[in-house]
Amino acid sequence: MRYENLDKAPAFSSLCSAEPTDVKTALNAERIRTYTAQAGGGLSFNYAAMPVSAQTLGIFQQLCDQQQLIDKYRLILGGEVMNTGEKRKVLHHLLRMEKPAPELTKASEPEWAFYKEQLERVRVFASKIRSGEITGPTGRPFDTVCQIGIGGSDLGPRALYLALEGWCRAQGIPTLKGVFISNVDPDDAAKVLGSINPETTLFVLVSKSGTTLETLTNRDLVMSSLSPENRRRQLVAVTSQTSPLAHSEGVLDAFFIDDFIGGRFSATSAVGAVVLSCALSFDVFKAVLDGAREADRLALEPSVLKNAAMLHACINLYLRDVLNCPSRAVLPYSQALERFPAHLQQLLMESNGKSVSRDGQPVSYPTEPVIFGEPGTNGQHSFYQLLHQGTDIVPMDFIGFARSQRRIDVTIEGSTSQEKLVANLIAQIAAFALGKDDADPNRRFGGNRYSCLIHGKELSPQALGALLAHYENVTMFEGFLWNLNSFDQEGVQLGKKLAKKVLSGCEGDEVLLEYCRQMEN
Repeated sequence: MRYENLDKAPAFSSLCSAEPTDVKTALNAERIRTYTAQAGGGLSFNYAAMPVSAQTLGIFQQLCDQQQLIDKYRLILGGEVMNTGEKRKVLHHLLRMEKPAPELTKASEPEWAFYKEQLERVRVFASKIRSGEITGPTGRPFDTVCQIGIGGSDLGPRALYLALEGWCRAQGIPTLKGVFISNVDPDDAAKVLGSINPETTLFVLVSKSGTTLETLTNRDLVMSSLSPENRRRQLVAVTSQTSPLAHSEGVLDAFFIDDFIGGRFSATSAVGAVVLSCALSFDVFKAVLDGAREADRLALEPSVLKNAAMLHACINLYLRDVLNCPSRAVLPYSQALERFPAHLQQLLMESNGKSVSRDGQPVSYPTEPVIFGEPGTNGQHSFYQLLHQGTDIVPMDFIGFARSQRRIDVTIEGSTSQEKLVANLIAQIAAFALGKDDADPNRRFGGNRYSCLIHGKELSPQALGALLAHYENVTMFEGFLWNLNSFDQEGVQLGKKLAKKVLSGCEGDEVLLEYCRQMEN
């Protein structure tokens, strides 16, 4: 297997010489129909408004072959050590497999059995919570689930819960209220505690190591609102089998994850399973896994034209390394996806925001751009001015659905609210691509602002699972193209270590000590 930096791949030189397509003149009905790939879960990935041509797509295929993207993906599925920084396997795909495929997971069959065992334990536990067999300390059934975690223990599960709560209500599925505490800022916990009844709340503490300072601090803050004799009956842990929480007498139960599941890739593990299964039902969580599994299967397709995740990664690389776009916007036209851009910020920037290669050597090309986003149409009244007429071209990922989740709609001036939402989505894609000429420079739009569209009929659990896995696989393929280790996060660890140094009195560090004095004054 070859692990070479992007600039050593012959196809990259060809890509740098390829003329970007003028989207303003190229965008037409035929291009929109043909520049599309299936992404799983009923989703399609349309890239007609991206500056790529048949020539560019051919170079993408050469680049994927030269960097051996599918072969490396198969190594991940086969249980090879692909997180070289921490010398670990990378097994988040294994969480979604119905059964171990011998040709892909022979080295990971024990882990697959372990994940399935934990999933079954979650199913049984969630059923007891939802049926009232397990109750709060006063005998009343739980009506709220509160997850306490940070980073990947919060962003992914929170995004998924918010994305599916409305769908479940519309389907008549009984739900428990889901709330999340992540920030060590005590105002975060205080606000959440003020919105719930602690006596009827199940608290889910998520920390793989069992020693995460922010999470344990929030645990103790939350537990101070409960009587000591009741705390054990209301707290469950999601942790590793070797952590201090694993067999603690202070928890009602513990569900396990391992070191092969990175935090930002953990939403389909027990990290997401417990809170989503208790709040929305295990069947809903299982449907998320089904959609993710379909996207993972499609990501094995060697043809870049049939592999939406690999194609998306190639386009992202072209925008970043050839067209020098410094940022990218994720714009879901679905309020249910309000926290999905925040999850992708961590997923993409923590994974590929790196300047050293897989083997620790510096890279000489840009890697992950800045990711940001906001649901439409709110974003249109916020930062779209810069997207339309700013000095930088900011490529955009639009996400949209034909139907709303809750089916609560009104008709005003001949169209429904959902029709207006979809019309705005389509109009923005066209406006960014085609622009508008005007004698007044202030009203002139140059066009050629690039975008792709991920769309489906409805944001269902299957669609959400596919959407989640699509971006996880985009992240993986980008890392392979750039020759990065996408699965560690040393940049996160440094700040944690220095924070502990500050709390221990700065230990003679003059700079840290002076900042502490400034804060005190």
